[in-house]
Amino acid sequence: MSKRWFGVLVAVGILTAGSSWAQNAAEGKKLYTSYCSTCHGETGKGDGMAAASLPAKPADHTNGAVMNQLSDKFLLEIISKGGGAAGKSTFMPSWGGSLNEKQISDIVAYIRTLAVPPYKP
Repeated sequence: MSKRWFGVLVAVGILTAGSSWAQNAAEGKKLYTSYCSTCHGETGKGDGMAAASLPAKPADHTNGAVMNQLSDKFLLEIISKGGGAAGKSTFMPSWGGSLNEKQISDIVAYIRTLAVPPYKP
C-alpha cells in the first residue's frame, strides 16, 4: 500500500472514530425526557412534576443568560456527578452510574438547543 493511501485510510479512521462520539441532540432529547424532565420539565423551564416538591428550584435550561455562560465540561460534570459535586443543589442527582459519557454528552447537546438566546460555542 502506498503512503498516500495509508494516509487516506488513517484520516478516514480518525474521522469515523470522532463521529461516533459526536453529540447527538435528538438522542439527548429522548434521554432528557426520560431522566431530566421530571424535575426540569418537558421544555426545560425547571417546572417539571417534581419541581414543586423540591426545596431548590431546578435549573431553567431555557435561560440563555445563565446557561450560555456554563461550559460543556461543567454541564457534563453536574449531570455525571450531581449538583453537590459542582457546588450546586444536592437535589440534582448524579447520573454517571446510569448514563455513559456519550449519553450525557447527547443530553448536553440537547440542553444547548433550549437556551434563549441560542447558545453559540
